[in-house]
This record gives sequence, structure tokens and C-alpha cells, in this order.
Amino acid sequence: MSTSLLHVVRRYADFYADAQGVAATPLPGFTALRATSPSELLYAISRPLVALVVQGTKRVMMGARTFDFGAGDSLLITADVPTISQITGATLAEPYYSLVLDLDPSLIQELALEMSVAEGDRGTPVRVDPTDPEVTATALRMLELLDRPTAVPVLKRQLVREMHYWLMAGRHGPAIRNLGVADSRSRQVSKAVALIRSEFARPLRIERLAEAAAMSPSTLHEHFKAVTSLSPLQFQKQLRLIEARRMMLSENAAACDAAYAVGYESVPQFTREYGRMFGASPVRDVKGTKAKIRAV
Repeated sequence: MSTSLLHVVRRYADFYADAQGVAATPLPGFTALRATSPSELLYAISRPLVALVVQGTKRVMMGARTFDFGAGDSLLITADVPTISQITGATLAEPYYSLVLDLDPSLIQELALEMSVAEGDRGTPVRVDPTDPEVTATALRMLELLDRPTAVPVLKRQLVREMHYWLMAGRHGPAIRNLGVADSRSRQVSKAVALIRSEFARPLRIERLAEAAAMSPSTLHEHFKAVTSLSPLQFQKQLRLIEARRMMLSENAAACDAAYAVGYESVPQFTREYGRMFGASPVRDVKGTKAKIRAV
């Protein structure tokens, strides 16, 4: 990984990172991350994104697959899939730094019309490869732009578009292109995913999701699982549990309050499903996680 990029990322992230290590930028979907110690396990249903590791190491698990990667590597996620991640290499002297860009399907579709990139096999929705040099160079210029605030409104879309171009022109091009195909199964499923994300605390009606995705209920169920590895109901359940855990850890919400807030009507059911996903009851999990955080 470029030492110049490391220098610029360190300077920006050290100054702007919040208590969670997230340093937002004014560039659409572009964020810097920083950590000074290994993290706890982070459960999420990730959106399509690319993450460039600049320093340190990380592990991401999806199903039975585990990806270990570090500086000079890029993580690509091309679907809304459940992942468990953990920063494994970070110290106060050498923090973990990465850059994350949310992939924009409309921008990908626009670029695909101008490029000769074939639609590729979807394959695994999570993959790790060395970062292409053009991607590294563009990331550096995106961060350097932030030192010139008056230029940001004028040039930010151009640079984000260029980053998408180099990602599509590189080794991940065919996989990324699938996100921009207007009538692809991935794009149709993404409309159902967006509806569940926005209304995950409400009762799930498969007919409404199917209408949003322009599919029959049976077809939606089949392709939803093929794209996300979960059924719509499992997807909603994991979203609810992840949000409830966040509320208990970050907002000190009681387990019963978090359960009702995310749509559960039965606290015992919430407790059972929480234990199956996180390996401990809500109270035990939150208490143990907070103790570990305080010990860091």
C-alpha cells in the first residue's frame, strides 16, 4: 500500500474519527476507519461496498468462509449479505486504517453503458484481492481533495465516478457490473432489501416485497436467498437482532425495550433468537462485551 496514501489517511482519520473510529467525509459514500486495538466481533448485514485496507489486518466471515486480509488488500461485497467482522491487527503505535466506499448501482449502470465490461458470474458476494494501483491512486486524490474545501462541491462526484470506473475496469469489474444491470435479479432483489431495511420493525408481508421487486412471491423467495444467502424472514430477523444489540450497547437500552423497539411482541422469543445468533442471552452478551471494551 502506498506510503503517501497511508500518510494522508492517518492524518485525516486521526483528526476526524469519532468515538467508534469512523471518520466521515463530504464525498458521497466515502469513509475512513481507524482502530487502535483489535475489535470485538461486529455483526452486520453489509451493503455493497469496497474496503481498502491501508494499515493493519482484518477478518471477515460469511457463512462457512473466512477472509483474512491486510494492508494492500481490498474487500469487495456485492450483495446485502450477513457478515461477522473483526479488526485483528491494530495497536496504538500502528493503528488499523481503511477506506470504505459504498457502491452506487446507478453510477455503475451509467458507467457500464460506456464501458465494454461483460456481466460476470455472480459467484461469492464477498471476496478479497490485492488493491489495483489505479484504485489506490484515486483514493489518494479523493483524500487530498478534502484539503481544498472549495473544490469539493465541484469535483467530488467526478472523483467518486472515477473510483467506480477503476473498480469496474479492474479485477472486480464483472462482479460489480451486475449491480448496475437494471433488470438483473440482484437489482430486483435489492428493491425488496431496501424495503425490509426501511421497515424491518413492521410485520413482513411477502406479497408487498414481491410487488416492490416485480416478482412473484415464490420467485422472490428463490432469488432473495440466492443473492443474500437468507430468506426475507431471516433477513428481517437478523436486522432486528443486530439493531437491538446496537441499542443495548450504544444507548444502554434494556433488553425488553430493545426487543419491542425492533418489532418483537414476545421477549422470551427475542431472547431465544438473540442467543442463537450471538451465542449468549442479551444481558450476558451486552455485559461481557462492555466489560471487554472497558478493559481495552
